[in-house]
Amino acid sequence: MTKQGTLGVAVIGTGRMGADHVRRIDSVTSGARVAAVVDIDAERAKQLADGIEGCTAFTDAAAAMTSPGVDALLIASPGPAHEATLLQAFAHDLPVLCEKPLTPDAASAQRVLEAEEKLGHRRVQVGFMRRYDSEYLELKALLDSGQFGRALMLHCRHRNASTPPGFTSQMMINDSVVHEIDTTRWLLEQEITAVTVLRPRPSSAAPDTLSDPQLVLFETSGGAVVDVEIFVNCGWGYQVQCEAVCESGSARVGDGHAMVTNSAGRWGGDIDMDFVSRFEDAYDRQVQRWVDATRRGEVEGPSVWDGYAAAVVCEAGVRAQATGERTPTLLTERPALYR
Repeated sequence: MTKQGTLGVAVIGTGRMGADHVRRIDSVTSGARVAAVVDIDAERAKQLADGIEGCTAFTDAAAAMTSPGVDALLIASPGPAHEATLLQAFAHDLPVLCEKPLTPDAASAQRVLEAEEKLGHRRVQVGFMRRYDSEYLELKALLDSGQFGRALMLHCRHRNASTPPGFTSQMMINDSVVHEIDTTRWLLEQEITAVTVLRPRPSSAAPDTLSDPQLVLFETSGGAVVDVEIFVNCGWGYQVQCEAVCESGSARVGDGHAMVTNSAGRWGGDIDMDFVSRFEDAYDRQVQRWVDATRRGEVEGPSVWDGYAAAVVCEAGVRAQATGERTPTLLTERPALYR
């Protein structure tokens, strides 16, 4: 794609996340347009496509990939469908932004890893959007500068107001803590080598089938320790916080202190109610960076290796939940393509 050309994007999956990406590319992102939308719900796809000039609706991802004007894919379908779509994208050598998870398990993630390695060049950026959040970027720059010495610990909090019906304890790891898995690896530039999960008494607000909250502990290849409080039925809002404790200082992000009000004998501020509002700027920045890189003929950001590593740690985390034991992770050797 030339720098001057407009990137034609097919958005695959038009649920909450996919529809938001359609809106984003159509009205926020520069240098790109929505050329196609894909969903097994034909009517939902058609309704979205009808509102965008030059956009075609499909029920089959493979058909969209060969549609005139489609230069790249944004995959926002459910995780179990990702592997097949990614392998089809490799067959057409199309650039991809794939929402997390890369795939739902380590075995399928490794198959995608091997397929991209066989292709011989990177084609996929995985949608770990916290790497594009302004506060996390500031924390990453501070840690990289070495101003406070080595990072020794990370203290993380991940809270949701409530969960939808059917949300399970395993999903607390696979759908929520997966973000802390990626940010730990990114911030520290170390692999997670073991996971332990502690379960305090459940909150009375948690469904009977859900052990909530939990405390997840990571050990890393560089000797750091990370604790993650995951509390998905806290009731008061959506909060994501991270404090890095270093040799000669500490730094914390996510407090949400952009504005504090004083009124009627009380002081305080707003708390976001979900991830879409909290990380809206990060999603905007992520998609724009992906579009810009793709138009330059480059791939940057979280790689298939990062998606694979997250899947391996998630599986260890789910085993640790079930056993209550410290559970080591086992990664394959990192291919040269991702070094």
